[in-house]
Amino acid sequence: MKPPRWAHVDPRTPVLVGVGVASQHLDEPGAGVEALELMVAAARSAGDDTGAPDILGAVQRVAVPHGSWHYGDPGRVVAERVGAPAAATVLAETGIPQQTLLNAAHGAIGDGKLDVVLIVGGEAARRATMARRSGVIVLDTDQHGATPDDHQRPTGEIVTRVEIEGGFSSAPGSFALIDSALRHAEGRTLDEHRDEIAQLWAGFNTVAGRFPHAAFPEPRDAAFLREPSTANRPIAFPYNKWHCAQLNVDQAAAILVCSLDAAARFGVDPDRVVFPLVALESSSMVPVSQRRDLHRWPAMEVLGRAAEAHLGHALAEIELAEVYSCFPAAVRVQQRALRLPVDGVPTNTGGEAFAGGPWNNFVLQGTAATVERLRAGPESTALVTTVSGLLNKPGLAVYATQPGPEPLLLADLANDADRATPRLDAIAGHRGPARVAAYTVGYERSEPATWTVIADTPDGERCVATSDDADLARQATREEMIGLTVRVDGARLEG
Repeated sequence: MKPPRWAHVDPRTPVLVGVGVASQHLDEPGAGVEALELMVAAARSAGDDTGAPDILGAVQRVAVPHGSWHYGDPGRVVAERVGAPAAATVLAETGIPQQTLLNAAHGAIGDGKLDVVLIVGGEAARRATMARRSGVIVLDTDQHGATPDDHQRPTGEIVTRVEIEGGFSSAPGSFALIDSALRHAEGRTLDEHRDEIAQLWAGFNTVAGRFPHAAFPEPRDAAFLREPSTANRPIAFPYNKWHCAQLNVDQAAAILVCSLDAAARFGVDPDRVVFPLVALESSSMVPVSQRRDLHRWPAMEVLGRAAEAHLGHALAEIELAEVYSCFPAAVRVQQRALRLPVDGVPTNTGGEAFAGGPWNNFVLQGTAATVERLRAGPESTALVTTVSGLLNKPGLAVYATQPGPEPLLLADLANDADRATPRLDAIAGHRGPARVAAYTVGYERSEPATWTVIADTPDGERCVATSDDADLARQATREEMIGLTVRVDGARLEG
């Protein structure tokens, strides 16, 4: 029976009823368990978290975001191990945001197609890395030939051929390019920009120090984070190691979603129930170099405006927030897109640099942490955002411990995002002058080595190019180069 306070709520309303996490941080090469075992542990923890663990046996779908591992159908093993062998399985490749898996669960439950869905993902990258470095062999579960019931693959390009040929070689470099454009748009000097990033990340680090599941909670102040050092090597100007998502972690997270009616039937503790009020995404893919305004994310702006219209108040009024945090640019651009305080610290975990950034799974980690905070504190609502790719596909969710006055806002706003995103053609083979619109510097042995730019051509097109001139790269870490005219020869910068 539903609690009396929810008697008016549609019994098909999707709710989050259980969250679970599992982690290990072992120093002995080969010790610990594989990613699949961590996922099973997180799923069981999510079942226990409901107060009615038998609900795991009623799971009808297990959805898993693909990780750095090679399992063919990890959801099948999880389903069998939690007592739901008949559950359908989903494996979503990189480029399918985790918010998409949550939204699919909400939609299927709301439509009456499913009652209980488990979404689970995880990594054991630290275990694998330590074993490889020590020459220790670790054997993961062999699922040779296994295939999921639904294998989801993204469409569109995260990184284009033009970008790769021009020097887009890493995620840190791509986000650093975006951050440089934001610096220039807001009229900051190089030093002011580095100060802002360091202060933001120092705030995230402080939160990680209070987060019980953080992999790297050690105190790191703004001065340490700002300056390259042997303990904080430069990666892609202005980013150092501890500005970047730390992927070598062993972490898993699971979310149990069901109908309000199923929660009542299985005896879920009402104090564990959390209502999604907003579940938005955009499946539109616009590569970085093709965005006219490199410092903006119009697709996330579209999601933010829709969420605010539905809620009837600004997202800035929501006290709890977990803004996706792979690199500083992701947070900084989202703060502006969603009109959040730019001097705020929008995290419950400490972010991917300090809490840990398991590949293609952090949204589940952040959602689990946010649900725990939401239940425990006096706050009434919480915001969780998703970044897929290089600010390609956004996701935005708002949760509360009580249902909203309106039904869940559930939508893919790709068409609106497309219309809102001004674009330029990114071309290969440009030869001649171009004006620098964004740049970053790459390093070799902690010394500036390459200078990569996104530049605007006289014909109103975009090009991407790189110089191997170390002196020029060093200069770009000391002087603002955006706005300068350079000469491009295909994918190379001249002089």
